[in-house]
Amino acid sequence: MLEEVERWLSTRSWSATDRPLHQILAAKQRTGQTVSVVLPALNEEETVGDIAAVIRHDLMRQVPLVDELVVVDSGSTDRTSEVAAAAGATVVHRDGILPRLPAVPGKGEVLWRSLLATRGDIVCFVDADLRDFSSDFVSGIVGPLLTDPDVDLVKAMYDRPLGGAPGQGGRVTELMARPLLNMHWPQLAGFVQPLGGEYAARRSLLEQLPFPVGYGVELGMLVDALHLAGLDALAQVDVGVRKHRHQDGQALGRMAAAIYRTAQLRLARGHLIRPSLTQFERGGDGFEPRTYSVDTEERPPMVEIAEYQERKAA
Repeated sequence: MLEEVERWLSTRSWSATDRPLHQILAAKQRTGQTVSVVLPALNEEETVGDIAAVIRHDLMRQVPLVDELVVVDSGSTDRTSEVAAAAGATVVHRDGILPRLPAVPGKGEVLWRSLLATRGDIVCFVDADLRDFSSDFVSGIVGPLLTDPDVDLVKAMYDRPLGGAPGQGGRVTELMARPLLNMHWPQLAGFVQPLGGEYAARRSLLEQLPFPVGYGVELGMLVDALHLAGLDALAQVDVGVRKHRHQDGQALGRMAAAIYRTAQLRLARGHLIRPSLTQFERGGDGFEPRTYSVDTEERPPMVEIAEYQERKAA
């Protein structure tokens, strides 16, 4: 491991217990910064309400850490919106944000648009499929941004059990993202969960970043933030254990392809000969090919969008 990464691990990797809540709140009051929490959601009626309710109770009612809790629904066909609203979240539909640009499917698209639907100086993203959710996920990653002005982005790190086996989750991380980062961006080799969906960042950084519209958003954001802000502006916080719904192998393959494409764009900004992925499923006549397009579109830095510039000027 690079000597720089070893130093970073000792100075920019923390535990959620390192910053007690009263210390974080004092820093928030002293600096006057505001905090928005965003939950991107697609058909998450089973879990989104519990997450929103915990944040609302622990970090908005009991203590004033979170100023804004927004669920961005990206086209759910279940009761995601109703459940989230009942739990006290503000619900915004993806298509209602920046309507002049037709939305495309993908998590990164939702996160990008959420910058226009929120106002916090610090924006905290939390996946909406987490189970046994703890508000430490939010306070843990927001804490360093409130207490340390040199930190611009904080990723959560955690254990990811799979089928009762500890540490076996995060298959795309281990098979795709970690090898890519170690080979091409070794400064980022110290991140335990580079693809994790729980992270917080300063708006001043997020608005300058392009957003891959799909599953490549986390890797793209990490790489771009490294180049824009430097390694010491990035950090990670241990928040314990993350339990969520796991996807099947073919869905993971499509995710890996999008992540590879994101990495490729950042390595060469060249063109991809075939931006698609063929997988196989057994049918009545043997194995049948199924071809899926790979996310290749990216949204520009939000600071370049006229509507966002107008809102900042207002």
